[in-house]
Amino acid sequence: MPPLDTHILLLALFGLVVLLTAWLPMVLKDYPLSLPIICIAFGTIFVWPPLSGVLGENPLDSRYITEKVTEFAVIISLMGAGLKIDRIFGWRSWQTTWRLLAISMPLTILAIAVLGWSYLGLGVASALLLGAALAPTDPVLASDVQVGPPQSGEEKEVRFALTSEAGLNDGLSFPFVHLAIAIAGISAHDGAWFGHWMLYDVIWRIGAGAGIGWGVGKILGYLTFRLPQPAKLARTGDGFVALGITCLSYGLVEIAHGYGFIGVFVAALTLRNAERDSGYHEDLHDFAEQIERLLMMVVLVCFGAAIAEGTVFAALDWRIFATALAIIFLVRPICGWIGLIGSRIPPHEAAAISFFGIRGLGSFYYLAYALGHAGFARADVLWVTVSLVVLISIILHGIAVTPVMRYLERG
Repeated sequence: MPPLDTHILLLALFGLVVLLTAWLPMVLKDYPLSLPIICIAFGTIFVWPPLSGVLGENPLDSRYITEKVTEFAVIISLMGAGLKIDRIFGWRSWQTTWRLLAISMPLTILAIAVLGWSYLGLGVASALLLGAALAPTDPVLASDVQVGPPQSGEEKEVRFALTSEAGLNDGLSFPFVHLAIAIAGISAHDGAWFGHWMLYDVIWRIGAGAGIGWGVGKILGYLTFRLPQPAKLARTGDGFVALGITCLSYGLVEIAHGYGFIGVFVAALTLRNAERDSGYHEDLHDFAEQIERLLMMVVLVCFGAAIAEGTVFAALDWRIFATALAIIFLVRPICGWIGLIGSRIPPHEAAAISFFGIRGLGSFYYLAYALGHAGFARADVLWVTVSLVVLISIILHGIAVTPVMRYLERG
């Protein structure tokens, strides 16, 4: 018998992953089990012969590939999140979101950074990077707690808050990632490094992301819904237009040195607002969601394989384990609760919003991105801590999401 062709085996396994991506969400809908948990479990089989040679080395060892794959997964997810929000953008209507972004997220970054510095023995730059990477709620893995498709009516406050927070906090965490990069390379800068960070990495990059994203959304909204009937994009009915909108808005913002994550989400919101009653929004959203699920499943299968292979948690010790538990069970819930003090949200809903601070692919992206732009001490500890927090979050939140959301929506 000829030897097994790895390429053919990989194609067959990819086909199985695609089929599971379509089938499992329907099967798991009523059970306390999530698709990400199944993805990681499925990935563990790659350590068994003859599959052990299919993925090769630990995927997390390839920083560049990790960065680019997770980057693409996040921007696709941000497009889908923006398209499915029915609530009109505004100061009062988005009050819960502003609280989570302006109060809870900075407090979370600070608390995690202090834990990393005092308990894990990280330097200031590495501790700040850990906080910035683990503070944002992940838009990819948080889909089970987000609002439903456009015009579905599934937009109660808990789901809306978690969707809008995940849409914006990925971009707003970036200034702190750049601050960590600046501190890590501070010897190469003059005394004006902080002013440069504030003007460029905070004011310009956020402003460019929001401004260009709004402009792209306005133009594409006109081309999609306002052109004469034979020419408008909406007449195509093609959902893959969402992919073009995502890549165009992200690329233009990044060319202008803005935060592309913010640009994509703002572009999606603006496009959604251009014609609120069009059924074409659902076509765009559905395609973005399908691509997002597929990318998520591929990445998490690789993550599961890396975990089973053993090197991901080679540097794990009790301090890292205790820190990860503190981040999941104390830092996010407490900081989320503080941010919602004084709001009109009922206590049980505020508790749910605070608890479901799901960490995921965005954390891997931030860490990979920063490590490619500066040298950080004890990078192995950063990788292990982030990986453990993401794994615990996937398991804990994946099991809890179905019964908790069912209880909230029944009440």
